Amino acid sequence: MVSREVRIAVGEATVTGRLVGGGDSQTGLLLAHGAGTNQDHPRLVELRDGLAAAGLTVLTFNYLYTEADRKRPDAQPLLLSAHRAARDLLAGEVGGPVVLAGRSMGGRMGTYLAAAGEPALGLVLYAYPLHPPGKPENLRADHLPAITAPMLFFQGTRDPLSRMELFDRYVRPLPNATVELLEADHSLGGARNAARLIERTVEWSGKLGR
Repeated sequence: MVSREVRIAVGEATVTGRLVGGGDSQTGLLLAHGAGTNQDHPRLVELRDGLAAAGLTVLTFNYLYTEADRKRPDAQPLLLSAHRAARDLLAGEVGGPVVLAGRSMGGRMGTYLAAAGEPALGLVLYAYPLHPPGKPENLRADHLPAITAPMLFFQGTRDPLSRMELFDRYVRPLPNATVELLEADHSLGGARNAARLIERTVEWSGKLGR
C-alpha cells in the first residue's frame, strides 16, 4: 500500500512517520518498531500494510536514534517523547484515542504511557520483552497492573526475552489481558505467522469501544 510520509515534532527535533489507511476508518493504530530495527523493516511494513488493508489507519515512526541512523536506543524519556508525539499525531488524524501497538521495545514504550494514565483505546504487544536476554531477574512487569485499557499479547513460546513460566506468572493473570501464543521465538515466526497477527489484531481492535 502507498504510505504518506509525515514529520513528527519531538521537542526541537523531528522524526519521520509513515501513515497508511484513512478514508472511512476511524480506528487508529500506532505501530512502533523494536530496538534493533526501524519503521522500514520488512516485517513491520508487512504488518502495517496488512492492518491498513483490513481497515485500520496505521502510523509507523522512527525514534530519534533510528532517525539519526544510530544503533543504540535513546534513554527511555526520549523514547517516550517520540512515542507520545507520534500518538498525538495519529489521534488528531482519527479524532480520538488510538490503539498503542508495537514490536518488542516499541510495544513496551506504549505500556509505560498507558500505565501513566495517558489515553489508549487498547494495546497490542507483539513479543513483549518481559526481561532482557539472559536476565530473567530484571522483570519489566511492575507497571502492567496499572494499565486499565485492554491488552492483546502475541507471545512466542520460545522467546528468550520472555520465559513462559514468568509470562504465565506476571502477564497471563492480568484481568484485561488477552493472550495469543505462537510456537515461535522472539520473531513470532516471521512471515509465516504474519496473516494470523493481522487477522487477530483487526478482529480484537474491532471490539474496542470508542
